[in-house]
Amino acid sequence: MDAGSGSNSQCSPGGAFNSEESASQPQGHRQKTDIAWGYVSEDRNAQGRKTMTCTYCFKVFHGGGIHRMKQHLAGVMGSVTSCSHVDPAVRLAILTSLQENDKKSKGKRGDFGVENPFGQPVHEFVGDEVQAVPPPRVREISMNEAGTSLGRGKRKTTAPTGIHAFFKGGRDSSQPTIKACLQSKNKWQNTDMAIALWFYDACIPINAVNSPFFQKAIDQIASMGHGYQAPSYHSLRVTLLRDAKKDVQLVVDSFRNTWAETGCTIMGDGWKDSRQRPLINFLVYCPKGISFIKSIDASDIVTNAENLCNLFVEIVEMVGSKNVVHLVTDNASNYKAAGTLLNERYPTICWSSCAAHCINLILKDIGEMGTVKSLVSLASTVTVFVYNHKYVLNWLRKTDGWKEIIRPGETRFATTFIALKSLHDHKDSLQALVTSGDYKKFLKMNKGKEVKQIVLDDRFWNNCLITMRIMGPIIRLLRVCDTDERPSLGYVYEGMFRAIIGIKKLFRNNERLYKPYIDIINDRWDRMLRKNLHATAYFLNPAFQYDTATFSTHPEITNGLLDYIESNVDWCSEENLTKEIEMHREREGSFGRKLAILTSKKDRPENWWKLFGCGAPNLQKLAIRVLSQTASSSGCERNWSVFERIHTKKRNRLEHQRLNDLVYVHYNLRLQDRHNQQKRSYDPVDYESIDKTEFWVVEEEQEGELGYEELEEELEEPPIHGQCSNSEQLEDDEDEAEDVDLETFQRRNFFNDEDDDWH
Repeated sequence: MDAGSGSNSQCSPGGAFNSEESASQPQGHRQKTDIAWGYVSEDRNAQGRKTMTCTYCFKVFHGGGIHRMKQHLAGVMGSVTSCSHVDPAVRLAILTSLQENDKKSKGKRGDFGVENPFGQPVHEFVGDEVQAVPPPRVREISMNEAGTSLGRGKRKTTAPTGIHAFFKGGRDSSQPTIKACLQSKNKWQNTDMAIALWFYDACIPINAVNSPFFQKAIDQIASMGHGYQAPSYHSLRVTLLRDAKKDVQLVVDSFRNTWAETGCTIMGDGWKDSRQRPLINFLVYCPKGISFIKSIDASDIVTNAENLCNLFVEIVEMVGSKNVVHLVTDNASNYKAAGTLLNERYPTICWSSCAAHCINLILKDIGEMGTVKSLVSLASTVTVFVYNHKYVLNWLRKTDGWKEIIRPGETRFATTFIALKSLHDHKDSLQALVTSGDYKKFLKMNKGKEVKQIVLDDRFWNNCLITMRIMGPIIRLLRVCDTDERPSLGYVYEGMFRAIIGIKKLFRNNERLYKPYIDIINDRWDRMLRKNLHATAYFLNPAFQYDTATFSTHPEITNGLLDYIESNVDWCSEENLTKEIEMHREREGSFGRKLAILTSKKDRPENWWKLFGCGAPNLQKLAIRVLSQTASSSGCERNWSVFERIHTKKRNRLEHQRLNDLVYVHYNLRLQDRHNQQKRSYDPVDYESIDKTEFWVVEEEQEGELGYEELEEELEEPPIHGQCSNSEQLEDDEDEAEDVDLETFQRRNFFNDEDDDWH
């Protein structure tokens, strides 16, 4: 019977009779003394009938007494649903109370044994032994159903005989005893072991227990009670997969409803699996969340721009051409050519390369400069020595405030510069180490001498600091572009501008010093990334448009905006748009409100336009659709290795559509969980690869993965998931150029000094 029904086999319609509410103890007194009342609230419904509500799961029960609520809280199945949110300690206390009350009731009535009319006696674990325990009294057993005869003594029943006695149904229909509900420690251990053995036998990754669906599955199984049968191979492969896809599709459809208003970005992530197959994963980004659309084995089409364009067209039609504002992929020549062809077919859709990919290539180019490469080599020498000698490492770990030195990743170039920052933070500790008496024994080693000379050389630390300051604005821009927590397109242009200005400021406008770095940035920006879409997003971003002190009036910005309107906007008059642009720039109408100016840097740009852009509806629509987009496709580069595991030999028998369904469900569940947590920001600097060192090898001591907060501290930036806006993350340090020694940097390149005896 449903837990919310108004009747119970133990209760009269008025709910006056209950096994725990005897005539000798009034109801009001029970309410004050029974422990269950601390977890139950009592009320009356519109008809004046008494209702009870569980304070853990908030389920409302119509009728019944406190005993019924105790069964609910204790998880005693059979007559009422169990509470899945109750505290384990409370559950145990109420179970104990029920057991004691049951004994008292038996003592008052006389212990009439009742055999189970539905099968054999109930079995339960007691300690390490299995005992047969007679079930509790059966309520209102029908003589016709049970085949019993009543006398003055005990009720009698006929048990199954013959071969039927050896067969047990899938689910025991009798209610278990209260004693059977008390699980022993050994039984708990046995249950854990059963789950563990399943993990080990099926080679399930141990971190699968971190899935948000794991504990939900365990809770659901527990709520089913004894005899639950797991789904079959066919059900998991066909029926349940089909149902799961329908459920996931509802989530994707909820995002689809916002695409018409905000527009969306199709993100294409091309990669190769261990068998060197070119695979492309397509996702759709909008401010509400990311949804996975399709995964393609592009072995036959990736080398041909026309075929690749046809694939893009297929994805665009799936999403809706009127909804798509932006297509972003990596910068390979075939993708670039296909993006150009797509723009010819759909003039309103703009293609651009991934901003994060472009910025990573800038970091790579700077890292390959001779001066930087030499600096990194020296820093590597120090780090390798520290982590290959346990005595040295333990000495450092005993110093106050010690944090592990970050080591660079193999593929993400930003980690190299973060590693330099981490090493620089340990300057004092390292210098104290090499000048201490404990280090004398290491001076007998050539490496020990070399490390001491490096650590005590002020030029090394000065150049570490300069290199860090050069890379700071670029890495900050990388973080802004690569987060999928908020739209980033409106910040790319300003970020590049500030990176260039910051480097010039660092070198005090000495062209000979800053030119090599600026040339690298400009080359990548001009060849790979700069589009009219970025200029339009910059112009329409109120955080920059209304900051008269820093807003760029370069003709490139205005020309980019006008070119974008002429080529990409077909849903309104260009004349009306230009009038509204003038209104926006001159702060007329709602744009001139004091509140509009105050919130221009605090609100998300697309939300700001929804509030203050009503006086310019055409420009408002354009601004919302442009400023709601992402600049990067790397937001979808989050461990696609699971997709590769789906293609194992054991799964090759799945037909193509079923395989797509499996991938579709898997990734949308992951994206949904990320969206629900949010909340946690995914760092573009690939910290998962930090321990996969290239030449920066550590052999003896492998450190655990660093947390997001620790890495944020290494850069001394406001965390992305905090209250700071994207524009605040781009802010430069005020005193960046004041504590560096440019004279040493200008006078000579110490990396190539022939008189340095450690070379």
